[in-house]
Amino acid sequence: MERRLPGTLRFLPLAIVLALGCASVTAADAQDPPDIGLEELLGVEVTSVSRKAERLHDVAAAVFVISREDIERSGATSIPEALLMAPGVNVASLANNRWAVSIRGFNDRWGNKLLVLMDGRSIYSPLFSGVVWEDQDTLLEDIDRIEVVRGPGAAMWGANAVNGVINIITRRARDTQGNLLVGAAGTEERALVAFRHGGEAGNGHFRVWGKAFTRDQAVTADGRSGNDYWHAERVGFRGDWVTGNGQRLMTSLTTNG
Repeated sequence: MERRLPGTLRFLPLAIVLALGCASVTAADAQDPPDIGLEELLGVEVTSVSRKAERLHDVAAAVFVISREDIERSGATSIPEALLMAPGVNVASLANNRWAVSIRGFNDRWGNKLLVLMDGRSIYSPLFSGVVWEDQDTLLEDIDRIEVVRGPGAAMWGANAVNGVINIITRRARDTQGNLLVGAAGTEERALVAFRHGGEAGNGHFRVWGKAFTRDQAVTADGRSGNDYWHAERVGFRGDWVTGNGQRLMTSLTTNG
């Protein structure tokens, strides 16, 4: 006579196999701890919350930092694309040459409730008090970090900081000495060429850079052209000097072609 095991016992061998498999995966993960330590992770320095250097662990605000290493690994070719890595930031590509970026919703091309800074200086357009993202660019290799503060910051920064603050902090000129040449090509980003030269001048350092790129036009779902072909050239300069009384002087300039 054939005897059948109760339903619970019939699945007991399968449960044991799954439990052993999970245990082996956990043991494998335990053997490969992350490269970054907890102290190093909590010790990331931010300056956009209170206008002074603070450890990320001590900041009383919702802050996310996009590091230079994050940007290098992401494959981003523009600042809006790099902001896709920040949680709570709404990045919409309206076309291959236009973006809308916001925090806490209400995202549109002409939004003006988000304060965007580059090295602590506002880069808003006086036409509508918002940011024309396709005109704001620099070498991504020169960005040290991007600090994203989600939430009101008008008490510290004033106008525009209703929904949040984005501060794009570039590297000091002394950290970008020598020559750099960057090239890229693809199906969407047709061609990208960039260069940088850094040197010393007096009691400080400087760098000059330039980039040119061509981006293909988009294609709609029904096969029509998006008519958003984009070609641009940009040239920039940054200098850092120490004055006679020990004060630091920083100058920068960017022109769009």
